[in-house]
Amino acid sequence: MAYADCGTYGALDEVCARLGLRRLPGLHCYDVLAGPERMRAMFAAEPGTYVLTDFLVRSFERTVLAELGLDRYPQLWPDYFGHYRRVVWLAQDPEPGLAAKAEQVAARFGLPLTVVPTGTARLERELELLVAGDGMRSLGLHPQKNVGGAPTTTNDSGQRGGPGSGGRP
Repeated sequence: MAYADCGTYGALDEVCARLGLRRLPGLHCYDVLAGPERMRAMFAAEPGTYVLTDFLVRSFERTVLAELGLDRYPQLWPDYFGHYRRVVWLAQDPEPGLAAKAEQVAARFGLPLTVVPTGTARLERELELLVAGDGMRSLGLHPQKNVGGAPTTTNDSGQRGGPGSGGRP
């Protein structure tokens, strides 16, 4: 499964266990792209960080504005995003057109854009490890059991991921 947990709170792990599948490790795709230590440091430095990936930059109008109803109810913007203090783009392929779109997203927040070049090397390595059968351990994540008995993943400090752990709505 070419997904990290990405806010499912272990539900993806339950599906993977039921189907006998492995998934990419990590609390969210940001771990796969930038590394969990780098992401922890970024959020520790500024908890109000909204994180963009190339996908989110390309699809922001549809996957964020339209899905949250902000295209119809723009007055809700402060309720959803008023607590953010910076926008960080984990740039896998920082082409000029995409960079301009990332700047536009940051401008919607009224915040400056910080670009963190990540490339795709970590993702490629994780996909290779996943296919080879070692995807769970490569980012320091270990299979564990939760209270209900379904497999889930935690980081080495025992913290679980989810929507509150990243900038994704």
